[in-house]
Order: sequence, then C-alpha cells, then structure tokens
Amino acid sequence: MKASQFLISTLKEAPSDAEVVSHQLMMRAGMIKKLGAGIYSWMPMGLRVVRKVEAIVREEMNRAGAVELLMPVVQPAEFWQETGRWDKMGPELMRVKDRHERDFIIQPTSEEVVTDIARQELRSYKQLPKNLYHIQTKFRDERRPRFGVMRSREFIMKDAYSFDRDEAAAKASYQVMAKAYRAIFDRFGLRYRAVAADSGAIGGDLSEEFQVIAATGEDAIVYSEGSSYAANMEKAEALAPQGPRPAPAQAIAKTPTPGKSTCADVADLLKVPLATTVKSLVLATDQANDKGEIVKTQVWLLLVRGDHDLNEIKAGKVPGLDATFRFATVGEIVDHFGTKPGYLGPIGLKKPVKIVADREVALMADWICGANEEGFHFTGVNWGRDLPEPDAVADLRNVVAGDMSPDGSGLLAIERGIEIGHIFFLGTKYSAPMKASFLDESGKPQLMQMGCYGIGITRLPAAAIEQNNDERGIIWPDALAPFTVVVCPIGMDRSADVKAAAERLHDDLQAAGIDVMLDDRGERPGAMFADWELIGVPHRVVISDRGLKEGQLEYQHRRDAQATKVPAGEVASFVKSRLAS
Repeated sequence: MKASQFLISTLKEAPSDAEVVSHQLMMRAGMIKKLGAGIYSWMPMGLRVVRKVEAIVREEMNRAGAVELLMPVVQPAEFWQETGRWDKMGPELMRVKDRHERDFIIQPTSEEVVTDIARQELRSYKQLPKNLYHIQTKFRDERRPRFGVMRSREFIMKDAYSFDRDEAAAKASYQVMAKAYRAIFDRFGLRYRAVAADSGAIGGDLSEEFQVIAATGEDAIVYSEGSSYAANMEKAEALAPQGPRPAPAQAIAKTPTPGKSTCADVADLLKVPLATTVKSLVLATDQANDKGEIVKTQVWLLLVRGDHDLNEIKAGKVPGLDATFRFATVGEIVDHFGTKPGYLGPIGLKKPVKIVADREVALMADWICGANEEGFHFTGVNWGRDLPEPDAVADLRNVVAGDMSPDGSGLLAIERGIEIGHIFFLGTKYSAPMKASFLDESGKPQLMQMGCYGIGITRLPAAAIEQNNDERGIIWPDALAPFTVVVCPIGMDRSADVKAAAERLHDDLQAAGIDVMLDDRGERPGAMFADWELIGVPHRVVISDRGLKEGQLEYQHRRDAQATKVPAGEVASFVKSRLAS
C-alpha cells in the first residue's frame, strides 16, 4: 500500500472531550471519527486493526469447532418478551417500532435469537454439542458513553453460544472456549489475566473475565502473589480472620463526637486506628403483591469495618437480601434508627432491623459505632455483652492488598484492568422460557444447557493502546498493527535511486505477505516520522541517498531508542527475521 493512495488524517492535538489515552491517540492517529455521543466511524487506519482482531478471533473460534453464522442487528420484540428481558432490561435496550407499529429492538446481544435458531434446528441429542457464533454490530444506549470506543453505544462484539445435552457436557464446552480464549489473547501479544468473575443474574459458578492489564483500567483485578489465583473485585473472597473473637477489654461508653459523622473523622478525633471502627450501611428490600404494589419493606443493617468498603455484589448474595435490594431512604433510616445517617449503629434501635455483620466485624471486640444520636458514638462495643449476635455473618467487603489469598497461598495484590472478554455457563436461563429442547436417546424432551462467550472486538484496540503507548503515540503489537512495516524514503521525489530502492523493498515485503506501507507523500522526515510514531507502526525502514551511497539503510522498531544500520541488500531479510522473532 502506498500512502498517497490511502487516507491518512493525523491531528496534532486531540479533541477536548477525549478523556483517556486511547481515545486521544485514536482520534489523533485518524483511526476513528466521532459522529454522535458514543457513535464513531471507523476510518481506514482503524478499520485495519479491527479486521485483524476479527481474523484472529475467527481463526481460533473455528479451530475450537465453533460454527459461524450472522444474526440480525434488528430483532422482533416477541423473542425478548419470551425471556422477560423486554421488561427487565432498562433504557440501555434500544426499542424501535416499524411502520406497522410492531416492536423491535436493536440488539445488545443475541441470546434470544440464537436460542430460537437452536430450538428449530437442534432436535436430537445426535446434533449436540453445537457452538454457534457471529461477529456483529451491537447497540447499548449507555447513559453516559465515554472513553471513546471503550464505552461506546455502538460497537462490534463476537458472541458465541454453546448448546449441550447436560450440565457436564456444557461445562466441557465451557473449558474448550476457555482454552480458545487464551489462545486468542496470547496471539494479540497483550499482557492479560483470566480472572474468576461473578455471574450476576445469569447464575452458576463458571464465569471468567479476560482483562488487559492497564493502569487506566476501570476494573480492579485481584491476584495472589503466591499462586495462580485471580478474580475480579466483585468475586474475590475475603477470608474470615483467624478466631476466636478476643474477650472484651473495655466497658461500653457513649462518647461525644460532635460533627464527626464518618469513621475516619471519629478515629481521628479519638486517636484510634480506623480498623477499630464499624460503619453502618442501611439497605431495604420490598415485597410487592400481584399488582406490583409494595406491601412490605424489610430494613437491613450491614456492618463492615471502618477501613473496608461494602461489596454490593456480595451483599446481594446474603439470603433474603437478594440482588433487588436498594439503599434505604433517609425517612426509613430515621424511622428505624431515630437519627440521620452519620451516627448509625446496631444499639438502641427504634424498630427491628436485620443485622448482617461482615466476617471481620463478627470477630471484633471493643469496637466503635454510631450511638443513633447525632454527635455521639459508642466505644468499647462487644457482641454478646452489649448487643445480641448478628442475624447473619457473611463476606460483605472488598478485599484489600495484603489480604490472604482465598486459596491459602500467598497474599493478594491488586492491579487495574480493562475487560475485553467474558465467558460463562448459562444453564437453562434461555432454553427454559423459550422451550429449546431436544430428544434424548429414549425419545424424551430435555432442555438444552447453554454457555455464552463474548469478546469486545472494537474495545480491544483501545485496550491495547492503553497498555502500549508513549509520549509519541501508539505502539502496536505486530498482530494488531494497521501496517506492520512502514518504508520511509527521504527525498523520494528528488532521487530516482531512493524511489527505486523504496519501491523494491515495498514490493518484496508485500510479496512475502507482510502488511507494508510506503510513504510516498514527499513529507519532510520529521513530519513523516512523527505520523508513523503516532499511528504506532512497529517496524520502520528509512531509505536515503546518503544511506544508499554507504550501502546502509536504517531499521528501527517503535520501541527502540536508536536506529540500527543494516546492509541495503539484506534489509528485506532482516525485517522478515525481526517479524518472525
């Protein structure tokens, strides 16, 4: 490819609304252009990266035995009504009507459509297992699209769906995909971790996220420094401390704490460690009748150590306190505790509440909590003596660096990551409501067991940039670069020798199947080099009159501080050897 034939549209400055490095560099490198909030055109340079991502994903999915198809972007509402997601999904689900006033959605994912295909096509156990996938545009009407293509409204995703005869077979299919995903991300040349993840409303124990390691990542990844354990923050278990609970050493006392409404402020006032305080979080669950009217509200008090944070995913797993909980209103709090938030605690309640203590809090002695009176806290509080044992004890908190690993090997560390893939076992979540069944050996109908497997195709380039950049621009891994090699001739328009050498090298590399760009625009060296460093092409060869006279050309990898002199007659083989290594 010659630059004069291509569309290169680099910018000196990023738009003011580009918040993260990947967004800034993708805009400056001319890879994407904003059309609307969370909606981008993929320009030729960026599209080449997307196509390389797709090619690797497609090759490994096919190698793993998955079968590609293509499902529509616009889907009839009735399939989503069958599974209940038409009502359950919020405004992120884009709903539209056709000219006949029939309801449709712009797909955010394709579980319903693929399950409909399966129930029509897969009638016998002899046709199982099957894994169907497609690479298709998705749309989710994000409330606040941000970070460029990292959290856009329109995006491309690879989603695959496995169908099996029983749970054991479905879990075997899951493991095939887990292996395939590792092969995919290994080929991308990125540093990543596969971490155990929470399955959310989908349920089941099998769920893994694939996270690209990046300091700017939105997700916290927890891993053991002494073993292979890794999980996201929502899933990572905080082990119970070693018991038994210490005996009380202090008398309970109602202590003035005027104006000190946070654990940190109270600890600072009393000159005690923050870890001796307990914070109170008040949640509520509502029970509705058949008409949807709330007939009963249960208030819950969750207690976590003052230096810890509540993990809402874990809270939603407490029996009775399911994922539909909400934070209590100020009115409900005053009604049950007699005071506003900031001075709450489990002693002296106005109305009964369910008390759930984090594992750490359940084994604390002589702790500090609100006295349910503005300006006061209790010190020297002890279970059994000053208040009854909690109604329940559970893992409620986020882990912190230095906690013991849940597998008992080593201490936990935390780093940031960007989720680029997620696999999980679905079971019969979709096959049951859609009656997707097959006939077993005895001729009896059985529900298919399903799994689903996603990769963010258009998110992945942004994640790669977040991990691979410097002050000059992007640094692409070879597998993802829009062009693997750029040939930069100096004075090509003035020197027939430079022009001939540049075109010869370009043709040689192209004939070898290498994505090579010849910059024939006649730009000054500084501007030409700056463009390709910004775009991030990993391998560069500079050809000049002086070099040709000396019999030397200059090769430089994007990460190299200095260029390497290479004999002119050997430069093609040298570049090929670098690519092979």
